[in-house]
Amino acid sequence: MQDADLRSRCFWADAASPLYLDYHDREWGRPVDDDRRLFEKICLEGFQSGLSWLTILRKRENFRAAFDGFDLERVARFGEHDVERLLGDAGIVRHRGKIESTINNARRALDLAGEKGSLAAYFWSFEPDPASRPKRITEQSLRAMTTSPESVAISRDLKRRGWSFVGPTTVYAFMQAMGMVNDHIEGCWVRAEVQAQRDAFPRPRG
Repeated sequence: MQDADLRSRCFWADAASPLYLDYHDREWGRPVDDDRRLFEKICLEGFQSGLSWLTILRKRENFRAAFDGFDLERVARFGEHDVERLLGDAGIVRHRGKIESTINNARRALDLAGEKGSLAAYFWSFEPDPASRPKRITEQSLRAMTTSPESVAISRDLKRRGWSFVGPTTVYAFMQAMGMVNDHIEGCWVRAEVQAQRDAFPRPRG
């Protein structure tokens, strides 16, 4: 897709929304190793289930305010009164199951970070072997690739550890967003820039 600035982008980047274009150009697929940002990303992917990602982007600052910047220790201390407070917050997605899941997952994430050294070390340990990835990322291949062996493995392991709203499709979207894979399609102007960042990125170790 070629937009008004004559740059070719991934087919899903909504040219009508500057917020969406900025997310595509500056954030999606760029490698992340900050635990708070990783926790935010996997939680928001869970909230997105059944909704458009643009809906989540428009509400992201409200989510950050509601969940104390996705600070793991703070969210882990949320109680029932916080659930009721959040259910009354029109600025976020008011879904009891997803709200309670975020609080539960914060507690599980603290355990996981304590065991593995960081969430970043845990998630990056699942990075796919480049040889297992498609030789070319096209619109057709990307539409067909909603999960991966690694997203299935992460999902299974997180569920075993007590996490929720982390199905294989949600986890694969998280992998794409946090830069574990580069799924910008061939011809997208961002693809080479993201790949250069990934090549230079020091993988976190536990």
